[in-house]
Amino acid sequence: MKYQSYIETPIKFDKKTGLGNCQTLALERRYSDMKSMYLDEETRKKKEEQENIVVYRFYDLGVPQKDSELSFGTSIVYPGKVGKEYHMTNGHFHTILNTAEIYYCQAGYGMMMMENPEGEVLYKEMRPGEVIYVPGRFAHRSINLSSTETLITFFTFRSDAGHDYGTIREKGFRKIVVDNNGNWEIKDNPRWK
Repeated sequence: MKYQSYIETPIKFDKKTGLGNCQTLALERRYSDMKSMYLDEETRKKKEEQENIVVYRFYDLGVPQKDSELSFGTSIVYPGKVGKEYHMTNGHFHTILNTAEIYYCQAGYGMMMMENPEGEVLYKEMRPGEVIYVPGRFAHRSINLSSTETLITFFTFRSDAGHDYGTIREKGFRKIVVDNNGNWEIKDNPRWK
């Protein structure tokens, strides 16, 4: 049985790296993959040309996509900014829109930005040991608010939920989070469609 090793041996996560002892890399995003995600596209493009570093990684366990299974793993957002906006994930809705998701902050300091199709916007800061519940119907994005620490979160959701990245790529989020003299600030996204 594929899951026998998960049952017999607990999965251990390194609090400093966010990696588990049996995870596989599912997704990696560099500046070149984040076109149109940041308000300051000119700075993003310069960063891509100069260094094109990894902004975030997403690791999972490759659980079958069935409604009876749970996907889980870690999301790792590295510190940094593009213009005044903090490093963040692209963000996504789930293909099965009513899917909720849980995030547990293992390390770092960040925020979960959430919004539903009707326009309701929620945001919650994340610190180690805190759990964020993302309700069904809400797109969500992890944002690293630290200039020095990596934001590491553990996530879980129904494994057949899928990811809809296209809606966010096309429309963006209604709000953005920017640095304002060392403090974060929520602003309307002037590019939201």
